[in-house]
Amino acid sequence: MTEDILAFFSGLNEHPITRMGFLMGGLLFFWILEGSIPLHPMFYKTTKVRHAMVNLGFTAMHLMIHSILALIIILLSDFCKVHQWGMVYWFNTGVLGTILITFLVLDFFVGWLVHITEHKIPLLWKFHVVHHADNNVDVSTGLRHHPVESLLRGIFFFIGIMVCGAPMYAVMIFQTLIIFATAFTHANIAMPTRIDHLMSYIFVSPNMHKVHHHWKQPYTDSNYGAILSVWDRLLGTFLKLPQSEIRYGLDKYYPNQRDEDFTNLLKSPFMKMENKTTDKGISASKTP
Repeated sequence: MTEDILAFFSGLNEHPITRMGFLMGGLLFFWILEGSIPLHPMFYKTTKVRHAMVNLGFTAMHLMIHSILALIIILLSDFCKVHQWGMVYWFNTGVLGTILITFLVLDFFVGWLVHITEHKIPLLWKFHVVHHADNNVDVSTGLRHHPVESLLRGIFFFIGIMVCGAPMYAVMIFQTLIIFATAFTHANIAMPTRIDHLMSYIFVSPNMHKVHHHWKQPYTDSNYGAILSVWDRLLGTFLKLPQSEIRYGLDKYYPNQRDEDFTNLLKSPFMKMENKTTDKGISASKTP
């Protein structure tokens, strides 16, 4: 049974349709769920479908770039195996240990570290703004990343693999988990506060991540984790904010009324940023 599971994930990179099925299945599941138990009322510029199409446009570009980067990931994983390079080989961790170490290392590099780097370096922030400019955070927001940001995240993925020496089955298990985690944490779903609170001690919960999408600092610069919340808790970047106070979008850098303008979003990192604070009460979506 274990060998069959490992064989499935080892070859998953060669089955893009199956991987696409995981992605679309997760999106569809949480799309239906957020329609049934919404956390906040959404104020789309046009419709929910139109909003999703803008975000899925970025998702498609992200997936095309990642398909190219996947070739490098395979080469790096094979290099580590041949040369016995990386933590999983140095400590002879076994299958379960390999999966665990790969998960921890990649979640740190691909989840927390690249994210805080994008927030702290102005040039990189200009590209990450595309993600934060969404005034209506829902399941489709999860993979709304500028193509340049997708490349940057790929570089951190490479570094993570070289640190842990991840074999392909462990890489694909992590990628499958992060697909569902990203959809889950961005979905506009109402969870019981107690359950969400308990979950956030170890994992990034939906309410925890929504704090990161609050329009004002320091909340925008907090809760960087992708799957595990422990990095934020250990490294001092964890913040809480009642859901009733959260309002999405940005208070500066990007006009909130253009958060669904696909062409302008693509061009915006190459244009001069505006530092003038906007009036959220007029231009952005409001949450009760």
